[in-house]
Amino acid sequence: MKPKTLKIKGRYILESGKHLTDPVIAYHTFGKLDTRKDNVVWVCHALTANSNVYEWWPGLFGPTDLFNEQDYFIVCANMLGSHYGTTGPLHINPDTGTKYYHDFPEITIRDMVGLHQRLADHLGIEKIHLVLGGSMGGQQALEWIIMEPYRFVHAALIATNAVHSPWGVAFNESQRMAIESDVTWKLRQDDAGLEGMKTARSVALLSYRNYGTYFHSQQPSNDQLTYPDRAPSYQRYQGLKLARRFNAFSYWHLSKAMDSHHIGRGRQSIEQALGKIEARVLALTLERDMLFPESEQKRLCAGIRNATHQIIRSTYGHDGFLIETAKLSSQFRMFLQPVKA
Repeated sequence: MKPKTLKIKGRYILESGKHLTDPVIAYHTFGKLDTRKDNVVWVCHALTANSNVYEWWPGLFGPTDLFNEQDYFIVCANMLGSHYGTTGPLHINPDTGTKYYHDFPEITIRDMVGLHQRLADHLGIEKIHLVLGGSMGGQQALEWIIMEPYRFVHAALIATNAVHSPWGVAFNESQRMAIESDVTWKLRQDDAGLEGMKTARSVALLSYRNYGTYFHSQQPSNDQLTYPDRAPSYQRYQGLKLARRFNAFSYWHLSKAMDSHHIGRGRQSIEQALGKIEARVLALTLERDMLFPESEQKRLCAGIRNATHQIIRSTYGHDGFLIETAKLSSQFRMFLQPVKA
């Protein structure tokens, strides 16, 4: 199922002051907006996902899942800078007639949300019943409910934070260093930096899982081996798998955008920003998440006037937000029940 596209005519001004000319937004929708226009579920996706939420979040989104096209109008927009349709480094720069590549401007989470706003307006969406996202998707959802507090009724912020931590930034910088060390990185071609990106993905995976995950799933196939086989082959496979579907330019820029996440920037403080939120908020922690620990979701709840915090029991660490769909569905069912007077 190919995404739909929307072109934003003219200059789109970025937080940096730079601009993109005639940017394109790629997006998917499922279902229809009902007559009361109160059935919108908007998904903000994470780092390397796309706008087809049915493809990468089955068990939570699908024809027979909790979020389905019979009950909801589901929207997911591909984030700015990505590889999956929205304007990114491999697109033609209308100002030059050539692909952006290294010249693609640095972007922020707020720049991504600005395009979401444009798309929501285009679709005639005034109120969003639920916006949700995990990880970098949660960062976008949080920014949006601060930028337009009265547009949202509910928000689910999964394994995310108010400001990207030094720990998270260090992981991202290590990944960019791996890409930059690739001898092809400086070339103006689509596959530049791919070998470096394979290493970057291997680094990232360590932060998405944890000691226990690898202990239980990547034990050597034979305890008589001199060198373990499963963990090394798993890391290499994950790097190759991403290289087959993504590009290093987008990976570099999106990781940098994640580093920009700080809801207090230009708003006096994080607490002042959280105080602007009007939506009912569910903040979810993934047990054993070493990248977005429980303290970060608790900080969100401490500053939001109508927030609930829950822990999802899981052995998968951060990646549990994509895997533990039955547990997520249960939490969302309870959260979305009407509040008793």
